[in-house]
Amino acid sequence: MTGELVEAKPGLLDTAGGTSAMPSLIVRAGAEKRFMEFFAAQIRNRNTREAYLRAVRDFLGWAEDDAGIGSLLDIEPVHVAAWVELKTNSYEPQTVKQQLAALRHLFDWLVTGHVLHTNPASFVRGPKFSYTKGKTPILTPNEARRLIRAIPTDTLVGLRDRALIGLMIYTFARVSAAVNMNVKDVYQKQETLWVRLHEKGGKHHEMPCQHNLKDWLRAYIEAAGIGEYKDGPLFRTVDSKTKRLGATRLDRQRAWAMVKRRAKKAGIETSGICNHTFRGTGITAYLENPEAKLEHAQQMAAHSDPKTTRLYDRRSDAVSMDEVERIGI
Repeated sequence: MTGELVEAKPGLLDTAGGTSAMPSLIVRAGAEKRFMEFFAAQIRNRNTREAYLRAVRDFLGWAEDDAGIGSLLDIEPVHVAAWVELKTNSYEPQTVKQQLAALRHLFDWLVTGHVLHTNPASFVRGPKFSYTKGKTPILTPNEARRLIRAIPTDTLVGLRDRALIGLMIYTFARVSAAVNMNVKDVYQKQETLWVRLHEKGGKHHEMPCQHNLKDWLRAYIEAAGIGEYKDGPLFRTVDSKTKRLGATRLDRQRAWAMVKRRAKKAGIETSGICNHTFRGTGITAYLENPEAKLEHAQQMAAHSDPKTTRLYDRRSDAVSMDEVERIGI
C-alpha cells in the first residue's frame, strides 16, 4: 500500500488540518516511538512542529508513491535532492530550506536512535536566497488608520478586532504571540498599561502600550467582562448567532479571516494582506520617525538580529514612488 498513513495516537501529531496519521514507512521500520519522540522532545514550538510534520509527511509520501521506496533504509541523498528540486518549483526558497531542515533533523534523530545508519539529507544543499527586504505587504499609515476607523465599536466583535489589530501594529507582535495571550498578560505597571507577549521558544516579551492601544484593550476587556478571568484567553471566538463571547481561544486562521474581512470592508486594496502585515506596518511607521533607531525597533520586535528587523523596513518603497513620479512624460 503506497503512501499509506497509519492512524496514530491523537494529540501530538494533530495538525491544523486535523490529521494525526503516521507515515507507513515509519511504521514498517518499527520507528513509531522514535518518530513521536522527535516531535515531542525536539520541537517545542507548535507552529514549527506543524511545519516540520507537514514537510516530513510530504517527503515520505512522495518517496513511497513516486520514488518507489519501500523502506527507510533505501532512502538516499539523490532522493532527497530530487524532492528538494521538486519543491523549489512550487515554493519560495526559504520555505524549501525549512522543509529540508525538517528532514535533516528527523533523520539525525533516527540515526542516533539506530533506526538509520546515515542521514541521507546531511549533504543535500537547499536553494540559495538572499533578501534585503521582506515580501509581506504592509499598509501605509493612512491605510492603517482607515482600517481601524472602519471597524464598528458598538459590538463586542468590533472591540475585539480593533484591540487585536492595534496590538499587532503598536507592539510589532507576531499573530501567534498575540492570540496566545491570556487576560493576565495585560497588566498595570509604572502608571501605564503593559502587555506580555508569548514569543517563540517560550520567551516572554513585555511592552508598554501606546495610548490608543491602551484605550482599545481596556474597552474590549471591560465590554467582554473577562477582567476577572486572569488565566483565560484574552482574544476569544464569538458565536456567530448569539454574538456572545465564548471560552475558546481565537486562533491564527480565524484571525487571518477576520483581517481579510475587515480590510475588504474598509476598501483596502493592498493585495495579500495578512496577520503579518501589521508587524511590518508598525515597524515601518516607527522608523519613519526622524528620532527612531533601528536598535530600538529590533528590541520592540524581539528580533535577535537587526537584519531581520530591516526586512520589515519598507521606507524605500515610498522613496521609489517619489522618484518614479519625477519621470516627466
